[in-house]
Amino acid sequence: MARALWARETKIDTTGQEAIFFMKPPSFRYHDPRTVEDAVSILSKLENAKVLAGGQSLMPMLNMRFVLPDHLIDLGRITELSSITQSADTITIGAMTRQQDILQSDLVRTRLPVVAEALRHVGHRQTRNRGTIGGSLAHLDPAAELVAVAALLDAELTIQGPAGTRRVAFSEFAVSYMTTSLEPNEILTAITFPVWAGEHGSGFVEFARRHGDFAIVSAGALLSCDGQGRISRVSLTIGGATPIPLRIKEIEQSLLGALPQDEVLKQACLPCSRIDALSDALVPASYRQHLAPILAQRALVRARDRLKSAH
Repeated sequence: MARALWARETKIDTTGQEAIFFMKPPSFRYHDPRTVEDAVSILSKLENAKVLAGGQSLMPMLNMRFVLPDHLIDLGRITELSSITQSADTITIGAMTRQQDILQSDLVRTRLPVVAEALRHVGHRQTRNRGTIGGSLAHLDPAAELVAVAALLDAELTIQGPAGTRRVAFSEFAVSYMTTSLEPNEILTAITFPVWAGEHGSGFVEFARRHGDFAIVSAGALLSCDGQGRISRVSLTIGGATPIPLRIKEIEQSLLGALPQDEVLKQACLPCSRIDALSDALVPASYRQHLAPILAQRALVRARDRLKSAH
């Protein structure tokens, strides 16, 4: 069946009067498989097909004719893709798990607090009610919060295609600007996050024009200290500033063995100002370069303070 979904856009015309335009996507065939195998089979047989995960990015793109698929494959009825499970050292989230369900999960808030913190910045409750973790990662908008925390936590992605299942580190999954290593006939099915052992602190901060907007720049940090209060493990990621999230390995290495004092963290984050930042019609690269070290320091300070409060 073909489905038409309407959108409304308000503009000001040349006379200064408000004009309302109604838009709808091009005609397409709608498919709603009930299993991953069926979805992969349909995707493999059809040309010019798009997968619908949550629709918070795809539907506006359809309505504005940025994408013109002949087929739309809706994963919403594949119940096996909606789950949150744990093992001793990981948490695995099904790709079709709604963002609001992840945010409300006691398991995620307890064992992956940085994921829950990042999700509070994602859109609004209405968008989180529909948006999925798999949809966000597969879309790979560089400013998306879930994309940043996947890099921060060294997430592993499970992908299923005609040849079976494969697992890919997020560092290999994110190829370039809004480009992943997913093959045209493959579907992202799950995301596995390693859980840091022992006591640690975490922090996620971002700067956006207003709450709910995509981040101009974001930063996430994880921090552990040894018995002498020196940094024994650290992870730091900058999001929104580069085509894919940027793990700052140079800073991570420089902080090992250091005392996490304010000035130490500030000086360590200065190299963030030299990143090869994105530039667009609203935000120049220089502004993102200015924000990156400030937010990196804030994320590290927040992680340190939370680690201290846990003692």
